[in-house]
Amino acid sequence: MAPSPNILVRHARQEDVDTIASFSAAMALETEGRRLDIERLRRGTLSLLSSPAYGYFQVAELHDGTSSRIIAQLMITYEWSDWRNGVFWWIQSVYVDPTWRRQGVFRRMHETVLASAKSRPDVCGVRLYVEETNRIAQAAYRRVGLTPSSYAVYEKDFLLAHQMPLTDCPDEA
Repeated sequence: MAPSPNILVRHARQEDVDTIASFSAAMALETEGRRLDIERLRRGTLSLLSSPAYGYFQVAELHDGTSSRIIAQLMITYEWSDWRNGVFWWIQSVYVDPTWRRQGVFRRMHETVLASAKSRPDVCGVRLYVEETNRIAQAAYRRVGLTPSSYAVYEKDFLLAHQMPLTDCPDEA
């Protein structure tokens, strides 16, 4: 299904921080059952918005003629690949307002990311990770042409390693 023609996909700006942080918090709760510290999340969002070398947020904005509001987001971060002498763009923090799901909004955002990535000679591909049990998101990613990788993701989460709730972690130095 094609999204409304009144939807603009654009790079996020600093004034979008509160919406992005609230969407990221909603996504974490919905997909992983995690309640994030909204102030830490807001600071982390502002850090990325202020540091384009780390990545960027992209938003889908609905325009109704007199006003506009953000209805979806995703974040792009970068990973260097020595094997390819190029950069993978990682799609993260995908969230579409529930009233706009299954209406082509993510598809339009994904197409925008792909067009931008393909236009850059230093970008060798696009990747994302998804919670193993999130079958709905996995189906959406397959519909836009993404396929499961042969890699499994392993991690050492320093926040969880200390057995501290996400809201009680000390600030980074």
